[in-house]
Amino acid sequence: MTTHVTEVPAAPSAQALAHFEAMLSFETDCWDVHESLHAAAPDFILVDVRGPASFARGHIAGAINIPHRTMTAERMAEYANHRLFVVYCAGPHCNGANRAAIRLARLGRPVKMMIGGITGWQDEGFALTTGD
Repeated sequence: MTTHVTEVPAAPSAQALAHFEAMLSFETDCWDVHESLHAAAPDFILVDVRGPASFARGHIAGAINIPHRTMTAERMAEYANHRLFVVYCAGPHCNGANRAAIRLARLGRPVKMMIGGITGWQDEGFALTTGD
């Protein structure tokens, strides 16, 4: 019997492997970011791409606030070209992180999106900080 899950067959294993390995090149998760922020010198810049008011109400400690609409070549020039950016927004209902990732990629910057955003961060039990 075919169900809604199996009516479209699964991809061949080699194709699935390539797909899921590639996903890790584009995304990271809240737990990995949380653990990596405890490193002596994190090897990425964590960017909250929401507006300043949302950032002030609660953000991840160590994140900087660069709303995605303000990501221009001039604005990003203060960061080394090779530096990895990890972007996040409010959560899975928000496409701000996607928009920021597109802007950064168009500028030739390495970028990953933190899946889940603030919602995922809090679902993991991690705290937010407030203020600027």
